Amino acid sequence: MPSSPYSRRAAWLLLTALALLSLTLALAPAVLIYPFRPQTHLGVALSYEMRRLAPIVTLVALLPVGWLAGRIVGGMRRRWLSAPLLVLVALPVAAAWFARQNHFEWMFAPIADAAYAKAADASFADDRDMMIAVAIGDDAVAYPVRQMAYHHLVNDVVGKEPVVSTY
Repeated sequence: MPSSPYSRRAAWLLLTALALLSLTLALAPAVLIYPFRPQTHLGVALSYEMRRLAPIVTLVALLPVGWLAGRIVGGMRRRWLSAPLLVLVALPVAAAWFARQNHFEWMFAPIADAAYAKAADASFADDRDMMIAVAIGDDAVAYPVRQMAYHHLVNDVVGKEPVVSTY
């Protein structure tokens, strides 16, 4: 248990720093790689490197988080401080979970049940829009790149053949 106000303050500061580090490593890649925004080479490289390191760093950070929380609880005289402590422990736990999720798939979910319109009725598509066209047999479809930029994938059937169009 922390023996002085200085050591308790240091434990709180270190716990806060570990919580912020864990959150940053887990969430920054999702912020750096975001659709419909220009991306730099450095931003993409940094995002993938953070994504690679986040699972192990957030897991390792849980050890000192637990130790520090135990030291703080052991010296706690004011029980109202347990709510902020609970938050500071929950944040790295949530970050460790999130670091193991493939949030890129959440952001770029394929269009499973795409709705279609005849070219003459497609008021959302402009003549200047780039399209990805797929033709199989007598059947042909076109997907506007502007709409695919978010999902990146369309699961479809063209000419009675299952296809996946990607951008």
